Amino acid sequence: MTSTTIAPELGITPIRVIRSEWIKFRSLRSTWFSFGATLLVAIGLGILFSALRGHDIATHGGVPPDFDATQMSLRGMFLAQLAVGVLGVLLITGEYGTGMIRASLSAVPRRVPVWWAKSIVFGGATFVIATTASLIAFLGGQAAMHSDHLGVSLSSPGAARAVVGGGLYLVVVGLLALGCGFALRSTGGAIATLFGLLLVLPILGEALPSSWQVHIVRYLPMNAGSAVMNTRPDPSLLGPWAGLGVFALYAAAALAVGLVVLRRRDA
Repeated sequence: MTSTTIAPELGITPIRVIRSEWIKFRSLRSTWFSFGATLLVAIGLGILFSALRGHDIATHGGVPPDFDATQMSLRGMFLAQLAVGVLGVLLITGEYGTGMIRASLSAVPRRVPVWWAKSIVFGGATFVIATTASLIAFLGGQAAMHSDHLGVSLSSPGAARAVVGGGLYLVVVGLLALGCGFALRSTGGAIATLFGLLLVLPILGEALPSSWQVHIVRYLPMNAGSAVMNTRPDPSLLGPWAGLGVFALYAAAALAVGLVVLRRRDA
């Protein structure tokens, strides 16, 4: 029996599993609180940072050679990843905490469909919210810098890719969080692991000898993934899509470990 013919005698199909996960996902208050915080932080901080930086440049004169107007308006995405990451962890550990996971696995005895259905639902919803936040933050940020003649349009080189990349970046953060939740089943442990990978590793990387940094720092999760939001080439980082691909490998590895744990351990 394959995942495409899940217990047909019980009426369990892939579409029904996804629909069930979607109903659970949209019924959680934490979903709307976290997505609301994602929109508020990504858009609000993106516009605020753009306005302040634009005013500073206009006041002191001279545009820095490395100034990236697109990335400036997307700065809020880095803080928004906190909300997405916590939601991704809670989506799994919350079910283990309440015992709801036992009901889910009783309804769908084969555990793999539950794993990929949660990933699809969460990844899809996050992409819509995160890309919307990225687009509005970009447009608002460029409008805030327009009076200082620093704003760029969506048709500027790399701008559209950076906006879509901002949404994809948060999707990968969410899937990495989901994998940590599946693997550890502990809210505190999964959140600590997630933000250790995202926030602590880059700090530790900066402490490495300079000869090592060149070969290691660019491959760290956040450094690799955030390259997709740059419109100016940075020789110290990977290319936009190569960096996002490396970041996606971290998420895929976490989800794979989570699947192994889900299949081998009792709920």
